[in-house]
Amino acid sequence: MKKTLFHLTLIPLLLLAKIGFAEDGFRPLFNGKTFDGWRNINCGPKTWSVKDGMIHCTGKPIGELRTLKMYENFILELEWRHLKPRGNAGIFVWADAYPAQGQPFHRGVEVQVLENAYGNTRGYTTHGDIFPIHGATMTPINGRGGSRAFPTENRSKPSPEWNHYRVVCDDGKISLAVNGKVVTRGTAAKPRRGYICLESEGSPVQFRNLKLKELPGTNPTREEIAKKEEGFYSLYTGVDLSGWAGDGWKSNDWRLTSGTATRLISKKRFASYSFFADWRSPATSVPFELPGIGPLGELAHSKTRWNRLEVTRKPGLTLITINGKVVSKKTVKEQESLAPAPIVLLPGGQFANIFIKKLK
Repeated sequence: MKKTLFHLTLIPLLLLAKIGFAEDGFRPLFNGKTFDGWRNINCGPKTWSVKDGMIHCTGKPIGELRTLKMYENFILELEWRHLKPRGNAGIFVWADAYPAQGQPFHRGVEVQVLENAYGNTRGYTTHGDIFPIHGATMTPINGRGGSRAFPTENRSKPSPEWNHYRVVCDDGKISLAVNGKVVTRGTAAKPRRGYICLESEGSPVQFRNLKLKELPGTNPTREEIAKKEEGFYSLYTGVDLSGWAGDGWKSNDWRLTSGTATRLISKKRFASYSFFADWRSPATSVPFELPGIGPLGELAHSKTRWNRLEVTRKPGLTLITINGKVVSKKTVKEQESLAPAPIVLLPGGQFANIFIKKLK
């Protein structure tokens, strides 16, 4: 009888192990074979790949691989290694779905993944800094006058050795254990519910054995929740001009530079859509021609800083927002028939974060 009970108890445990669950509540965040559960947000098609059960990143262009699911309170464990000295990468927690205005990275809290040869300074270390980025906030423990939390001990191993991270995120508090010991902590993070991202930042890096254990929720407010996925996808790979036609344009990593180029025209055509993109240019006109709208002309924007253009064009509505302010809104009672047309970028500036979503 005891032997039978033992076997009956063992069977569900074996089934749990087979589908990737551990007895302690962890489950794989990466299945070792595909990017199911993940999305390449703003990198080239070959930037992220699966090799020998690991996530491999070329480092080019600068950008992010992001989970499809948002997480609030959790424990994340993983291993990483840089394949070259002075490598730079990162892990984002509680991040927005899309990059911040004029940046290749998302608003969130970054856990630094920096190779030892990069060196340590008063402003950063290579042993597990944690800091809010692009509008996120956090109170550091063991800070140096800013919002960055510094490790209490140097425990990171140099390339090509593997390092283990254990990141605990709970009710806006975050801690990082580097190779088995907690060395970095922060509190009062905002947002405190969002996506997890892996960062591509110029050099080859690998990640493996990603697993996550979700902890009980603590009811964040709307302001404490990151911006959610809305179905947008990038029209620019960050590595080349595939999908576009035009002369004189330069693919400058996450930025597109025009110089004295001709117009850059998307090969895809759109009728009803939502669109957003960032640009900076000294010109008085907003450098876009959009389907169903045409040239945008002179609308209020900054001539020195990055601007974010957001447009919705569908039958009965044209809505244009720049830097969070509505600059044009037109409604039509009659049902329109919109003809598909390309997105056009006009020369004279820099562009980034070109995203679109088709509407029905």
